[in-house]
Amino acid sequence: MKLVFATNNENKVKEMRSMLGDAFEIITLREAGIDIDIPEPHDTLEENAREKSTVIHNMTGRDCFSEDTGMEVVALGGAPGVLSARYAGDQKSADDNIALVLQQLEGVTDRGAQFRTVLSLILDGEEHQFEGVVAGRIALQRRGDKGFGYDPIFIPEGTERSFAEMDLPEKNQYSHRARAFAKLIAFLKTQR
Repeated sequence: MKLVFATNNENKVKEMRSMLGDAFEIITLREAGIDIDIPEPHDTLEENAREKSTVIHNMTGRDCFSEDTGMEVVALGGAPGVLSARYAGDQKSADDNIALVLQQLEGVTDRGAQFRTVLSLILDGEEHQFEGVVAGRIALQRRGDKGFGYDPIFIPEGTERSFAEMDLPEKNQYSHRARAFAKLIAFLKTQR
């Protein structure tokens, strides 16, 4: 089964391929000859994920999937949430986003947070959504140099290490994205 992954984020493609192995063939936007930045204009992860998969399905007519992910911090009222990628501005700088979150949490003792991923799969013209969530907390400072996005400051429940201190197989044991992808993969296996 071939699926177009509606993302320009090579880190997300790498994570997905590490989980799928040879079970399914993932085609990136670049490999499909598509060079667009799909807008994320909506107020929810669900709507943004649907927007991305719908745009690519309409362009290609192929089965595809997309995802939208947000980090939701309790003390920030659920922010950055749907704005996670551009929390500190439209330049989408992970370093700036991390700096802003750490600044806003200075002196805050409740550092509870969660990562939430919503996948939107369009298969045979029909949309299906899958969600993955991992609870955790925000570190006092950046830790580790692996991963991407907020990984250096997010410590998932069940460990004392940030995502950025973990190699990919270890991160996938905890990851919100891995949990959503596992649901997607289980569903796809029923469609063969």
